[in-house]
Amino acid sequence: MKILIIGENGQLGKSIKNVIGKKQLNDTFVFVVRDQLDLSNNHSITNYFKSHQFDVIVNCAAYTSVDKAELEIETADKINHLAVKQIAEIANHQKTKLIHISTDYVFDGESDNPYSESDKTNPINVYGKTKLAGEQAIFLAMPNNAIIIRTSWVYSEFGNNFVDTILRLGNEREEIDIVFDQLGNPTYANDLAMAILQIISNEQFYSVNKETQIFHYSNKGSCNWYDFAEEV
Repeated sequence: MKILIIGENGQLGKSIKNVIGKKQLNDTFVFVVRDQLDLSNNHSITNYFKSHQFDVIVNCAAYTSVDKAELEIETADKINHLAVKQIAEIANHQKTKLIHISTDYVFDGESDNPYSESDKTNPINVYGKTKLAGEQAIFLAMPNNAIIIRTSWVYSEFGNNFVDTILRLGNEREEIDIVFDQLGNPTYANDLAMAILQIISNEQFYSVNKETQIFHYSNKGSCNWYDFAEEV
C-alpha cells in the first residue's frame, strides 16, 4: 500500500512518523509539507495529485488556530473546507481511500455528556464551522470510502499544544490564569496515530464502496483546562 500523510510537520503527522519508526510495516508512507502540497492553494493541490496517486490519503493538516480563525476566515475556510472538498473529489476520482481528521469543535460544548457520532452539530466559532463544512464536503464528494475521525484536545511531545504551552509559561511566570469552565477529553497524539494505523491495516477498510463514516476518538477520562494544567 502507498499511503500519503498530509501535514508532516504537525504534531499528529510527527506522531504517525514516530509510531511508524517503531514498527515493521510493509506499506510505503509518503509525508508531505506545505511546500509540496499547499492546502491554501487549489492549484498546488491539483498539480500534486496530477503526478501522484495513493491507495490511502490521511489528512492531518488543518488551520487550527481557533482565535486567529475569527480574523482569517477566508484562509481557515480554504484549508479546512475547500481544500478538503478538493482532496475528497480527487480521492473519489482516483478510487483512493480517505481518512480525514476533524474536531469536537463541530459541537457547541454545551453537553454535560460525551458527544456521540450521531449528535447534532452546532459549531459556535469559525474554526468549528469550517471543519464541519469540510466534513460535509467529504460526504458529498465521497459517499463511500472515507472515514472522518473527530478528536479533541490533542497533545504530544511535538509542536505547539496545551502541554507545551503550560510547560513554557511555567518557566516564564509565577502564576498562570487557566479557564475551568470547559470540559474535554485530552488525547495523546501517539495513541491517535496508532488508531489511524490500525484502520489502515484493517482489511475491512478496503471493502468496495464501504459507506463513509464518522468516528469519535479520544483517550478515556475528561477534565477541564485547569485540571489538565495541574497534571502537567
